[in-house]
Amino acid sequence: MEDPFKNQAPSLTSPASQGEAITPSDTATLGQPTRALYVGTGGDVTVEMLGGQQLTFSGLQGGQFYPLRVVKVLATGTTASGLVGVS
Repeated sequence: MEDPFKNQAPSLTSPASQGEAITPSDTATLGQPTRALYVGTGGDVTVEMLGGQQLTFSGLQGGQFYPLRVVKVLATGTTASGLVGVS
């Protein structure tokens, strides 16, 4: 299928075109920084942000996209599941 938008530069507000299932790990980084994080089943998510900060987002709702630029989802502190990073 021809992509009519292939010559346009993507921005943070344009739709995601790639994604990867995320298995939380205290050591492994993601294939690339995310534009957003999808949470399938709610809970807490501990991440390393693109800027290097480590943060815990508590009580995230399942079935939601969160506009977070993350490079790592840590196993320690993460209780949410069904995580997908989109970019």
